Amino acid sequence: MKIKVFLLALGCLIGVSGAYAQKGVDNGTQFGSGEDSVRCITNISLFTPYAKAGNFKDAYEFWKIAYEECPAATKDIYLYGVRIVSWQIANETDPAKKNALIDDLMAVYDKRIKYFGNDQRYGKDWIVSRKAQDYFQLKGENSDPNVIYNWTKEVIDEYGNNTEALAVSYYMLASNQLLSANENHKERYIQDYLKASAILDAQIAAATASNNEKELAALQPLKSGLDNGFATSGAADCETLQRLYSERIEQNKDNLEFLKETISLLRRMRCNEIDAYFTAAEYAHKLEPTAESAMGLASQAVKKKDYNTAMQMFEEAANLENDNATKAEDYYMIALLSFEQNSYSKARQYCQKAIEANPNYGKPYILIGQMYAATANSVYPNDAVLRKTVFYAAVDKFERARQVDPSVTEEANKLINTYRAHFPSTEDIFMHPDLEKGKSITIGGWIGERTVIR
Repeated sequence: MKIKVFLLALGCLIGVSGAYAQKGVDNGTQFGSGEDSVRCITNISLFTPYAKAGNFKDAYEFWKIAYEECPAATKDIYLYGVRIVSWQIANETDPAKKNALIDDLMAVYDKRIKYFGNDQRYGKDWIVSRKAQDYFQLKGENSDPNVIYNWTKEVIDEYGNNTEALAVSYYMLASNQLLSANENHKERYIQDYLKASAILDAQIAAATASNNEKELAALQPLKSGLDNGFATSGAADCETLQRLYSERIEQNKDNLEFLKETISLLRRMRCNEIDAYFTAAEYAHKLEPTAESAMGLASQAVKKKDYNTAMQMFEEAANLENDNATKAEDYYMIALLSFEQNSYSKARQYCQKAIEANPNYGKPYILIGQMYAATANSVYPNDAVLRKTVFYAAVDKFERARQVDPSVTEEANKLINTYRAHFPSTEDIFMHPDLEKGKSITIGGWIGERTVIR
């Protein structure tokens, strides 16, 4: 095998000049000059077939010469170099020697950056992301988050929204680890999250616009990991966010993108009842009304107990909202506020609008049932037996709620058990001329619904 490879290498030397020798690493050329260029080409030709075949042991000697003497010759030096050194690491049992080899692997990545960092497709940010990945996986618990943080921060500052997504992910992993070790890193961590989140959001938007399903499939799990890491970091408490954002919002009150990002972040962190959220929503709504900004103003009005304004803003949010599940929540909030004001017909109307927007939403059914039960006395003030029939209609709604929405099953079951106990008794039905078990009845008053006597 070695003889065949050597003969192949000799074939590459035809026509090579015997001029004055100088290594590529010394004169900055691709292969060097004279005999050294011959030596470079020969060793590339010798290590490549071995490395392709996975024979890293025989490839190493020839690869090492090319790596040291003509590092700008070809990217193959680094593609196979990572595999060769990784093979050495995997087969090394001495901890000190293994650590030295890990350093050698990092140096392979560094040298690739030096000579091929401007590659259009696999540039510096791509190389650094793989370097960080290998460092983290090989070092394990002994990895230093400061090292990964500094590597990835450099490329993020340089590449911005075009940064390789894996580098962004490792940037936030390192920042999270730094936060765990030092509480004083909290504000820096939040800023890191905002920066990293904006980069991935931009890339997801670009992939969506170009219908790049493969890219989306790669980006979305990284974004979810980013968000989950932030949400569980302990850095995102509302008091801290209020302190960090109050002044920044004032400074950026005409910066719509900043305001949108801030509103979205605070809402995701469930900090949508702090002044920073309300202020950002107000400024954003003046610049460009959106469902998100309208929701912020609605929440502010609720906090002030200005329910009329709140309902107007929830209505506006619903009209601007494209997501049906969120639209349904907006309508449901109007229903709740109407219920608080004893406006039952209006509350039911908005519950029905919520159900139209999201048929699998159980809470509106529960609210309708509760309103029916709460108004039983006013529907039949002079007939104690008919008054109990109102609970049939209420339980119908609770049963429907648990059918369409498993998340409300526990609440619905409690209400069903409570109000079934108030159904008319068998004696009540027998003694009442208008009632017969198994037959339909229309509940009067504002309810006006058909139900079945049980």
